[in-house]
Amino acid sequence: MAVPAPGRRSSTFTRLLRHGFTDPSDAERLLGAPAMASVRTDPVLLDALGATADPDLALRSLVRIAEAQPADPGPQALLSTLLHAKPLRDRLLGVLGASEALGDHLARHPLDWQALVTYEADDLHPGVAEFERDLASATDPGALRVAYRRCLIAIAARDVCGTTDVAETAAELADLATATLRAALAIARAAAPDDAALCRLAVIGMGKCGGHELNYVSDVDVIFVAEAVDGTEERRALQAATRLASHLMRICSETTVEGTIWPVDANLRPEGRNGPLVRTLASHVAYYQRWAKTWEFQALLKARPVAGDPELGAAYVDALAPLVWQAAERENFVADVQKMRRRVVDNIPVAHVDRELKLGPGGLRDVEFAVQLLQLVHGRTDPALRSGTTLDALDALAAGGYVGRADAAQLADAYRFLRAMEHRIQLYRLRRTHLVPEGEADLRRLGRSLGLRTDPVAELGREWRRHASVVRRLHEKLFYRPLLDAAARLAPGEARLSAEAAGERLEALGYRDPAAALRHLEALASGVTRKAAIQRTLLPVLLGWFADSADPDAGLLGFRKVSDALGKTPWYLRLLRDEGAAAQNLARVLSAGRLAPDLLLRAPEAVAILGAAEGLTPRDRAQLEPEIIAAVNRAGNAEQAVAAARGVRRRELFRTAAADLIDSYGTEDAPTPMDAGALVDRVGQAVTDLNAATLAGALRAAVRAEWGDTLPTRFAVIGMGRFGGHELGYGSDADVLFVHEPRDGVDEQEAARAANRVVAEMRRLLQLPTADPPLLIDADLRPEGRNGPLVRTLTSYAAYYRRWSRVWESHALLRAEPMAGDEDLGRRFVELIDPLRYPAKGLDDAAVLEIRRLKARMENERLPRGADPSLHAKLGRGGLSDVEWTVQLLQLRHGHEVPGLRTTRTRAALAAAREAGLISERYARTLDEAWVLATRVRNGVMLVRGRAGDTFPSDTRELAAVGRYLGYGPGHVGEMVDGYRRTTRRARAVMEDLFYGS
Repeated sequence: MAVPAPGRRSSTFTRLLRHGFTDPSDAERLLGAPAMASVRTDPVLLDALGATADPDLALRSLVRIAEAQPADPGPQALLSTLLHAKPLRDRLLGVLGASEALGDHLARHPLDWQALVTYEADDLHPGVAEFERDLASATDPGALRVAYRRCLIAIAARDVCGTTDVAETAAELADLATATLRAALAIARAAAPDDAALCRLAVIGMGKCGGHELNYVSDVDVIFVAEAVDGTEERRALQAATRLASHLMRICSETTVEGTIWPVDANLRPEGRNGPLVRTLASHVAYYQRWAKTWEFQALLKARPVAGDPELGAAYVDALAPLVWQAAERENFVADVQKMRRRVVDNIPVAHVDRELKLGPGGLRDVEFAVQLLQLVHGRTDPALRSGTTLDALDALAAGGYVGRADAAQLADAYRFLRAMEHRIQLYRLRRTHLVPEGEADLRRLGRSLGLRTDPVAELGREWRRHASVVRRLHEKLFYRPLLDAAARLAPGEARLSAEAAGERLEALGYRDPAAALRHLEALASGVTRKAAIQRTLLPVLLGWFADSADPDAGLLGFRKVSDALGKTPWYLRLLRDEGAAAQNLARVLSAGRLAPDLLLRAPEAVAILGAAEGLTPRDRAQLEPEIIAAVNRAGNAEQAVAAARGVRRRELFRTAAADLIDSYGTEDAPTPMDAGALVDRVGQAVTDLNAATLAGALRAAVRAEWGDTLPTRFAVIGMGRFGGHELGYGSDADVLFVHEPRDGVDEQEAARAANRVVAEMRRLLQLPTADPPLLIDADLRPEGRNGPLVRTLTSYAAYYRRWSRVWESHALLRAEPMAGDEDLGRRFVELIDPLRYPAKGLDDAAVLEIRRLKARMENERLPRGADPSLHAKLGRGGLSDVEWTVQLLQLRHGHEVPGLRTTRTRAALAAAREAGLISERYARTLDEAWVLATRVRNGVMLVRGRAGDTFPSDTRELAAVGRYLGYGPGHVGEMVDGYRRTTRRARAVMEDLFYGS
């Protein structure tokens, strides 16, 4: 071949560039090889190479194959046939441009190209019989590998040339796998004729092999079933069958000089890899009847006999098929479905999530799971749905009205495209992978192999994103759209779910009252109004979010109530439709328990809070108090004033509860829940701030109603207990002390009467029966308890504490902090009590003994009768009381010399004790974890039940809802309870060491 002058490109170089070669210089060199002498300038060859996915790769492989041809007749037979037989040319070059691995095989076995020459009817669409014939001459594992690859080349040729579509290619690969398993079993039998004579062995295809939709490179999932032949002991027969099955697996899986075929995976068998490799039919049936989990029945959807004894294989399928279609009636089916519906992406490295074709968002697994779940739900009454092939099952679901036809068609198109991508990615090097490559050359080859020729890389990215988006959008809609069609009945003549089938589906998705759910859907989605049309768009997604919760029925009912209240409000449906987070946030709030929905339904317009992230940020006291005071000042009387204040409190309680629920569950945009400690601190601070602001408003209203702007005495509200500690929960009372100081010139008795009237009026106003939750004021921690005066002057407090104060009162005062009223008076009250709660000399032994005695007495007397001490969040072992008394004893003993301990907050004091070396890092962490968990349990119980509680609910659905709030998925409440006991048990051990032992 003539070499062009320096600086000039040859005409061949230009032609190669025009034909799609990325390295024309190397291509020129390859065409100059002696073996290519007869075709190096042939335009037919260049055109054919240019039509392949990777012309450079195709040419390199072709030259290697030509050079490897036997001396007689040499490369001429191959090259001549290639130029004059278009079917061979398209097939061979198509394979070489798409698969480096098959090019390597043809270079090692240079005459195997002849398998692509024939172009007969049987050759176009071969089945198991044709593949068995092609593999029949293979009598050892090496020969089987060579014959298998020869058949694989023919399948790949039909695939890349478009003779077969992706579904037909997958079916051919499954048929080839079937024939290969039969050939491998024959080799194993021939190697051990004595074992073969003792047993009947059947191989059941599972997974994609069983479903007739195999990949180029995939584990072939199987289950083995065996029976003894007449006169043979069962144990001996099973041992023989196990040896045969093991040999079959080795024949296919082991790597030889010819590589491997594929791994044979038997882990879908009963008990997985821990169970026997081979069982009798009776043993299989017994296992599935008694022990099998829902996912195992899902796997059996694809079971079919593929090798070995055909009668035994058929008997296996006949025996287990009825159990598959009864799976939806199992007691734990709903919980299992909820678990299975959560995509398992935890094991995908973060760097790979965006490249995952199978498990990533909008991937193949989404389609396959959705179809299989619908089959399990509806296949029990409709045999037409019982196909192991995803696309066939999807067609049957659409034909029966179980999914919308348009949805099914879009999903099928997306699935075909994604499977085609998967096939081409694996075909290149015949490696098992589901990751989309990152390199430019790999993406270019992949795009061209799929027919994208203008800008292969960019077009591939667009098409992949488009189809993945379709799957993400439709795989949830697939469950719920037909439910709306059945309820709304808007398309006459369209196949739709019957009421019975809709009920089955709702029940399978966790709805306890499917009939009521259908009525709600009908009320929401029926009609031709714009409102109904928007609801029909929203509901498929909302129903999925409801189904992810512990109480889907409550979520749907709450949504109907909110929609009935706000349906004519223009902004409501627009908010849900246009603000992506709002709809999901509303679904989470409505289905997570009673408290938040009750707060919302009293003033549904608060749903606007859910539309943006800043709307879910709790407002602090500096923001709330001016708003409440302004509302009080505008009101006509005290009742209206406090009603306005309580309305603000209700709105803010809803904001806090909604944020707590949403951040505990996580969202699609932020799937990782917030840190539990941060959630507890946020709730405690938010509820404390809004209660303090509400008290300030009630105080203002009570004073204004009788005295105008100025009360005859200075007046302050001191927060105690959890209120003073900024640790209030949703159901906590406000523990307080009231202190006053007569203004100059005011008689002490008049001042005392005014202070007492103010307290009485505040309590009355805050407990008036209204739609808003009351704020209960508890002053029992005052001097002398319930027997002492409700309000004292600062001087009276000083006299009492100087003369009568006992150690329990110093203990209680650790949480005291001014919350409302006269700031200067509150500050002076704190100055008064600081020497009591942080004594200069700490505590003497008698005081420590008294505190320990009080704690022991409380444990014995205050725990409710019948309560489980290991599960009571407040008074139980390792609960709030244990942690708080331990920390507070440290504060009483060391608060004077350790400034960090002078705080009303438990976690802050615990951290200060750790930093001061008063407690080890491990002990501090143990106590903190228990305190946070116990607080979360109390908050969760209140959110779920709508009323306060210190123990886990006994109702199973409520218990599950508390579990979801705490981060435990469906079916894991046992782990939640065990985890609570474990955490608090460790905390109790620390408490006994620090509190009682030192």
